Amino acid sequence: MLPEPHRLHRSADFSRTVRRGRRMGRQDLVVHAFTRDDLSCVFSIGESRFGLIVSKAVGPAVTRHRVARRLRHICSELLPDVPETADIVIRALPGAAALSSRDLHRQVRSGLKKLGFIDTAPSKDALS
Repeated sequence: MLPEPHRLHRSADFSRTVRRGRRMGRQDLVVHAFTRDDLSCVFSIGESRFGLIVSKAVGPAVTRHRVARRLRHICSELLPDVPETADIVIRALPGAAALSSRDLHRQVRSGLKKLGFIDTAPSKDALS
């Protein structure tokens, strides 16, 4: 699971990341990324943080929670590859419910790579 210090909680953090950060759309999700270096505040020091947006458009509650659990697991695997000053919000689109965990992982990694937040190739263990 994704450790507590690596989670976005405050609405203001979500809003800042979505509105001021960069965005990369994939087929079944959108990755928003913001570097806290852009701010001169207390939060510029710390660890990378992830937030998830899984709306009712994705499906009923059971489906949304399943998608969110899979995305949290993917985010925890990506922690070593993401800069420490990054805030990342992943918005799941309706097609995410039908994807395998492997396909979700590829789309998240692809979005982060296009945004320049990771540049390493995925490990073979990460996609198993």
